[in-house]
Amino acid sequence: MDAMQKMLEMAKKRLNSQFDTCSVPAVCEIGQSGEIMLPMDDGVRLRTMYWKPEGKNSFPVILLRSCYPAQEAVMTYKAELVCMRGFGVVLQWCRGTGGSEGEWEPNIYDRADGLTTMRWLDKIDEVESIGYWGDSYLAYTGWCMADAVPNKCKTMYLGVYGCDRHVSAYQDGLFRQDILTGWAMGNAGRPIDADYIASCRYRPQVEVDEAMWGIRLDWYRDWITNTDRDSEYWSQGLWRKLRETPGEMKIPVFIREGWYDHHLGSAIATYRSLSDASKAHTTLQLGPWNHGYGCALTGQDTSNLKDDTIESPMVWFKRILLDGENPPPEVLTYVCGKDEWESWNQFPVPVSENQTYYLDASGEKKEDAYRLQNSPAENAQVSYRYDPDDPVLSFGAESLFVSQGGVGSLRQPPCSWRKDVLSFLSPVFTEDTELGGSIKVRLYVSSDAPDTAFAAKVMEVFPNGSTYNIRGSITTLAYRGHSEHRQSYTPGEIVPVDIDTWEISWMIHAGSRLRIDITSSDFPQYSIHPNKEGPWSVHKEVVPAIQTVYTGKDYPSAVILPVVHNQK
Repeated sequence: MDAMQKMLEMAKKRLNSQFDTCSVPAVCEIGQSGEIMLPMDDGVRLRTMYWKPEGKNSFPVILLRSCYPAQEAVMTYKAELVCMRGFGVVLQWCRGTGGSEGEWEPNIYDRADGLTTMRWLDKIDEVESIGYWGDSYLAYTGWCMADAVPNKCKTMYLGVYGCDRHVSAYQDGLFRQDILTGWAMGNAGRPIDADYIASCRYRPQVEVDEAMWGIRLDWYRDWITNTDRDSEYWSQGLWRKLRETPGEMKIPVFIREGWYDHHLGSAIATYRSLSDASKAHTTLQLGPWNHGYGCALTGQDTSNLKDDTIESPMVWFKRILLDGENPPPEVLTYVCGKDEWESWNQFPVPVSENQTYYLDASGEKKEDAYRLQNSPAENAQVSYRYDPDDPVLSFGAESLFVSQGGVGSLRQPPCSWRKDVLSFLSPVFTEDTELGGSIKVRLYVSSDAPDTAFAAKVMEVFPNGSTYNIRGSITTLAYRGHSEHRQSYTPGEIVPVDIDTWEISWMIHAGSRLRIDITSSDFPQYSIHPNKEGPWSVHKEVVPAIQTVYTGKDYPSAVILPVVHNQK
């Protein structure tokens, strides 16, 4: 048995286990199955596979649209197991993939093709109702048409994706390279065997496609040169329509996301923008997962974390498509460190108070770290040299995909483990402290460069000294204050910068301490800042920079924790 066959057998075994323990049991055999070449409005035909439950004259149908033909065998097997629960299943391959006609160009045709397919299903008498199911790009193919589906479409179940594409691509001017450069290399329409990390470090990045990949990808060039959120590229056309779609949809949706998935920020923005009609019956579930729903926590108890990858969507579709219910709104959050699921009727969850810890760079370091304390100390400053040719490598991160070994909450190196990493340690927490929301780091900084980056990582230091990251993020001087467009900076000027993390539910244990690391790079989670003005992707050369962080009464650099006391 070759490696691919072994992987397929392992995937089938996992699916069998998930469906065997599912509370929605098999109720029938598979009846008719087959495939057709379904014509789209412009005549291009898409390969469309289908399965019908035996002994049913009418039935609900679950639709999936995919661009990943390598997953066909696994998706076919899953479709069969779903069909045995009384659902019809339709699996369609996007243009130019999986035997479908046309040219593969990511994102462009999926709305029109998906709606054509929905209308085709809507006209079939034996189709009682329609649900849509997908994760990642398969979720995009649902989101992109969610506002215009026919009446028979009653719901969608969409995971690990969000409709605010700029949030998925950028953090304050720095590109989320490990997901989108990696995705571009894997979905270029032809095999690319160039080294991945060398590709990410190529300068100027705007030329990497032709220089290292042997193909010009204009859509990738668009991604990496349009850094402004309010640029025409992101604020018009397809991406604007996608961002506005949740606010115009009327059907309920189950949104499933991971605390350590690279689409989390965009997915939360999507949930917040849902129409009232849709949100009134929507569920948002946030678990300790990576992009593939694997547990991304280490060093923590996860005994109460159960695999509901199949259970959850099957129960959702049964409830709406088979039982005809409209579920009440709900937000489910897994609290890391507490190993509990909590249910809320709103998101973000209500914060009881903000606890502020001030950075203090005065005095000597202890345990190779400066102090975090409850009030500002005397003014002080500390500097380090940031060299773009020697970036801090991502380890313990939210927005990684290709570099899977670095994603999640992982054990961290000791304080000040590099000369360009500043560590700050708090006193011991005297009681369990539950966080719920975005951790905010405000720094007062200067640089001798006309533009640069500052990154922060927030960690829990357990009583035994082991340290695990909670959250991290990054900002730039050009986009300080989370500006939608680039702004100027005068070298040497002291300015405040805000580093806001994605939301998290986390319990800091009594006896633990808080640690903050400040640096200027986090690669390949984010592109390397060249310390020059203008889009990061156009520079061929980089220069080192001297970075200074200011603390004290006049420069109250601090970390602000959103503390939750009372649940719901």
